[in-house]
Amino acid sequence: MTEQLALLGTERVLEIGTGSGYQAALLAVLARQVYSVEIVPELSARAAEVLLGKLALGNVRLRVGDGALGWPTEAPFDRILVTAAPRELPALLIEQLGPGGRMVVPVGEEVEVQVLKLVEKAEEGTVAVRDILPVRFVPMTSGTPRLQ
Repeated sequence: MTEQLALLGTERVLEIGTGSGYQAALLAVLARQVYSVEIVPELSARAAEVLLGKLALGNVRLRVGDGALGWPTEAPFDRILVTAAPRELPALLIEQLGPGGRMVVPVGEEVEVQVLKLVEKAEEGTVAVRDILPVRFVPMTSGTPRLQ
């Protein structure tokens, strides 16, 4: 997934799903700035201890929130990496992808084989989507309650 981002070191990257912070730490070495959103407050707090405390990564910003919403106040992003699978391509994240940007995202239902997709936004704003390979990720959860 990281390779598909084609990082040059100058990019502002949005990561959806901080988890332990491992991927954010890798991105911090490969990109100029990393913004990472985690929906589980406890996971975000633990990642902050490591990323901002022990590793003192000054180019990482963390936030607790619904990853499906992205981080609109910091958009646009040069790259977006999604580490949980939405059922369909997340329109709000595509909107936050800047011209010339790339997003890597697993897409599909939880009980099915999902597809890792590469989304590229051209300079003029057109969007192209390419399937990379079959994958299996946890489903993207939302902070909004579901109707029962």
